[in-house]
Amino acid sequence: MGSTIATPRVAAIVGPYTSGKTTLLESLLFTSGSIHRRGRVTDGSSVGDASPESRDRQMTTEVTAARATFMDQEWTLLDCPGSVEFSQGTYDALMVADVAIVVAEPEPERAVMVTPVLKFLDAHAIPHMVFINKVDRDGQNISIRATLEALQTVSERPLVLREVPIREGDQITGYVDLVSERAYRYQPGEASALIRIPEGVQDDEQLARQEMLEHLADFDDHLMEELLEDVVPPREEVYEDLRKDLAGDLVVPVFFGSADKDEGIRRLWKALRHEGPSHEDTRARLGIPAGGTRATVFRTVHAQHTGKLSLARVWSGEVKDGMAVESSAGSGGKVSGLYTVHGQDTAKTACAAPGCVVALGRLDGVPTGALVGDVVDGAPEWPAPLPPLFALALRPKRQGDDVKLTASLARLVEEDASLSFEHDAATNELLLWGQGDIHLQTALAKLERVYHVAVDAARPQVPYKETLRKGTKVQGRHKRQTGGHGQFGDVHVEIRPQPRGAGFAFVDKITGGVVPRNYIPAVEAGVRDWAARGPLGFPVVDFAVELYDGSYHSVDSSEAAFKTAAQIAMREGAAKCDPILLEPILMVEVSVPTDATSKAQRALSSRRGQILGFAAKDGWTGWDVVQAHVPQSEIHDLIVELRSVTMGVGTFTWTFDHLQEFSGRQADEVVEARAKAPA
Repeated sequence: MGSTIATPRVAAIVGPYTSGKTTLLESLLFTSGSIHRRGRVTDGSSVGDASPESRDRQMTTEVTAARATFMDQEWTLLDCPGSVEFSQGTYDALMVADVAIVVAEPEPERAVMVTPVLKFLDAHAIPHMVFINKVDRDGQNISIRATLEALQTVSERPLVLREVPIREGDQITGYVDLVSERAYRYQPGEASALIRIPEGVQDDEQLARQEMLEHLADFDDHLMEELLEDVVPPREEVYEDLRKDLAGDLVVPVFFGSADKDEGIRRLWKALRHEGPSHEDTRARLGIPAGGTRATVFRTVHAQHTGKLSLARVWSGEVKDGMAVESSAGSGGKVSGLYTVHGQDTAKTACAAPGCVVALGRLDGVPTGALVGDVVDGAPEWPAPLPPLFALALRPKRQGDDVKLTASLARLVEEDASLSFEHDAATNELLLWGQGDIHLQTALAKLERVYHVAVDAARPQVPYKETLRKGTKVQGRHKRQTGGHGQFGDVHVEIRPQPRGAGFAFVDKITGGVVPRNYIPAVEAGVRDWAARGPLGFPVVDFAVELYDGSYHSVDSSEAAFKTAAQIAMREGAAKCDPILLEPILMVEVSVPTDATSKAQRALSSRRGQILGFAAKDGWTGWDVVQAHVPQSEIHDLIVELRSVTMGVGTFTWTFDHLQEFSGRQADEVVEARAKAPA
């Protein structure tokens, strides 16, 4: 069943939240003898979900690496987050995995939940197999066939059933392997027992085996000839086809069992060992050249006691503690500490060979996705950061923590590229962007725990603007006598509205020197200062001001006086120009499964969205894209609602589109709130 592969291999465990990935990790570790006592997610004793944030929420919030040995083969298992809010870490880990185990629940209606990860796997040609978990549920007549058919609707690759269930009543009590045609009965706490194939299963086994062989024959002409001639192919040939087709991401083997009871786990281990690709297969898939010392950083961690750690997969050569490395990102450094990783535990090591996963210490200029080593050509293209979907405005609770907050956020972003932060000049707020509320709350918890920066978080302000709908002519006169030199400035201006998007224009029509040339820039500056907060309390856009007349005093006039005169003119004139609020409108594209399209449209409409249309999502069978114009004030928690109506998989992208006049009760409330806010 394939040759023994000596170099360490990597399997990533992925799948939707609640599918049981971390429990599967625990079962794989326990059944391989890599741990002597099973931990549990619920009591915080598992190897995975080891960070305080994961344990507080009882969900995987970051990738956990664990070491295992099965039949003398060394493995690193990567337990990846299931929530779509933490997908960035999952995608980064998948890039260096030899094979992925996609964990699914045995409920056909929940198959859609694995769509995003399956799409990513196929887009990057990452070999993967499916493990249908939780088949031990009491009182449910679980149909492996129905679950398989539902999963096939969301998989681009053919799903190949590798075993069929043996049942007693409603319970699945064992399985028949479709290649070896051997039957096994589950035994609590022990390896499954070899038994005779029950008579009632033989027909199902033969049918499923034929389907498996036909799928494999699609990629093997020799096997196709054997099937057409009714020749039974040798087992070794079938195993080799499975190994080859899995490595090429041509087929997806499907297994089932119960991670909670260790049922079907040893069967899964054997498939990983005998049919899973090697690290050389993965290096070639990524296009990384052979030779020299090369490793890819797939996760960045800032630890409290060890500083920055870069988790990396070694492809060739040896990485040694203390060695100098280059980086495809342009900055290298010296490996200051080399560690093996198992959950939250690290242990120093002197060197790491090809296939290994290790943590490299203090490579400060090296980001996730970089190729490091003594040669760094051929770095693979790394997945782009996920677009921002949800924001919070942050303010440090302790005075003087502003600089510390910015530096700490930069480290969080270095760990998770789907986080980003910016200073919004329009609202003067520090915004932290991410994939959802849980994503940001987890980041803020880590911000306080690791960096000791506590913040107040609030819904971001909307950058409303205002404009003028009418024009007028007005005089602004500033005269003050306070002893000695006084202040005098006098301007006559015409205020005109401009087309939407035209911006601000200042026109100088002074003739005859009635306003000296050196004071005219001060008039424009006065208008611009006034426009920063117009009559409704917001920045004024899309208007023109023409300076056409005025007067000055040879002694009392100054730039400051003319600037003030311009502001007086604008305050008096704007009230006659019918000011109106403008709200930003975004172009939003919502991606959802087709059966949720109408729900997504209702969600957009309820947020004052204007539906522009919808169409099938390119390359995604059974998915639609809905386009709409939506006010920015309405999208803050849109992602929360979309996920609630799509089992967590709906998403959207957005771009600013235009400013739109905003009136009525809601607009009045915005203006009233602005009037109460400090200037």
